[in-house]
Amino acid sequence: MVLIAPTYEVIIAGLLGLMMVASFVALKTKLPYTLILVFIGLAIAGSTVSRFIGASLITNLIQGGLFVSIIVPPLIFEAMIHIKSADLKAVIRPSSILATLGVVIATLVCGVALWKIAGLPFYVSFLFAALISPTDAATVLGIFRSAKVPAKLSALIETEAAFNDATAVVVFSVVLASIQVHSVSIIGELEHFALIVGGGLAIGFIVAFVAELSTSLVQDRASETVLTISAVYGSYAAASALGFSGLIAVAIVGLYFGNLTVRTAMGPSTREALSIFWEVAAFIATSVAFLGIGLSTEVTSFASVATLASIFIAFAAVTASRIASVYPILSFFNRFGEKIPWKWQNVTVLGGMRGALSVALVFSITTSAVISATDLTKMQAMVFGVAFISLSLQAALLFGYISRRFPEEQAAHAEELNVKLARAVSAIESLQKTREESKISEEDFATELEKDKDQLREVLGEVKSTIGTTEILKTRASNLYSSIITLPMSRAMRILHSRNMDSSIQTMIENTTSPKNKGSEKQEGKREENPSGPS
Repeated sequence: MVLIAPTYEVIIAGLLGLMMVASFVALKTKLPYTLILVFIGLAIAGSTVSRFIGASLITNLIQGGLFVSIIVPPLIFEAMIHIKSADLKAVIRPSSILATLGVVIATLVCGVALWKIAGLPFYVSFLFAALISPTDAATVLGIFRSAKVPAKLSALIETEAAFNDATAVVVFSVVLASIQVHSVSIIGELEHFALIVGGGLAIGFIVAFVAELSTSLVQDRASETVLTISAVYGSYAAASALGFSGLIAVAIVGLYFGNLTVRTAMGPSTREALSIFWEVAAFIATSVAFLGIGLSTEVTSFASVATLASIFIAFAAVTASRIASVYPILSFFNRFGEKIPWKWQNVTVLGGMRGALSVALVFSITTSAVISATDLTKMQAMVFGVAFISLSLQAALLFGYISRRFPEEQAAHAEELNVKLARAVSAIESLQKTREESKISEEDFATELEKDKDQLREVLGEVKSTIGTTEILKTRASNLYSSIITLPMSRAMRILHSRNMDSSIQTMIENTTSPKNKGSEKQEGKREENPSGPS
């Protein structure tokens, strides 16, 4: 059988189709959308279908290192733009320590466990620990987009995920350099770390400030949205080119825009357009990330019992290292600083997901005199296995724990929407009354009305449609029947109606719509009032 090479149009359509299928399955099964994508990717990875959805392109994107520079920035920006400065201020200290000291502790604990307990070679143990210890920004942000937890807790975990890449790069480079040259300067690496972090912070602030000034030069929503795209990828590119952390730069741009630019330098319509665009961009980036993890996972590499055993041992070591780094740090702050409840600490442990970032790091390793091809292949299988367990078992445990221990958040979310909606409607009604009483000028009325409309749009944007498939079919069938009755041929239809020749049509409609449908009752009422009809 001859297979035709897929075009880019087919690839894009295939990817979008898979996203819609995953959304539908997630809605019906109540499973996390991201987990469904991973399983879909696994299911089609070894089939011929993978050729027609660009599986090789996504795999090369991750394994080639482009994933971090293309997919992750929109996720970080979209998450950071929604973090309020008050929430960030409350968790910045523990999240910073988790993103720095926490990664170092996790690397040491995981490396020692694999070396002394599992019996893996020294360099294999610590190299694996270095690349698996940081939480993956794409995975964490994707999971917590749908998790209903307090805003401060979400800010804590998301900020850690956005900022720990600098620590991960330094620790990973230290271990890798020690393998190659057997000598590493601790002072030099600390200076390197400070340079990476400080440079990323500086680039982020500079780009965000210049972008904010540039908003005064453009007046339409499309241009200002493109400006934010330029700021996101421009900050990442500039920081990376100078040897700094590009993801930290993007995080700073997101925080700056969310707390300053969007609130003070952009109009209501622009804010709405910006929010919708980046929500869609983050959704697509999340989908590509999790689908890519499934497509990149080589299930055949898990075939041997020894490999499966090493994967489960590695996951146990990773879990132990996460526990050893999170609980002591957060318990310290809970006692001497910010109050961090016990269930928050549990969510932080479970929320330490591993994913595509570790996959990209492991593919940057080449064989050497110390790391053989066999050790590298085993390490890659361990990374894939830990990432898969993290996204399946750990994610399921996380969502289950959140639903049990944070029921007030689920109820509070619905109640909050009701309160917001009531306030928005009340504000518009009050403003209209003030105008009718001539207590406000037309200019001030227009300004205040835009603000109130903006608040109402935000509330309506959070309200999900609950109409089902059956209701859609009933409504469309009823509308179609009503439209046919009012067509230019309506006289002919009325004649058929009067002679009971349209009974088959009416039967079809009645089988589709509810017997209590108002449209049907109206038609039946007309038949009883005028049984003969016009001639």
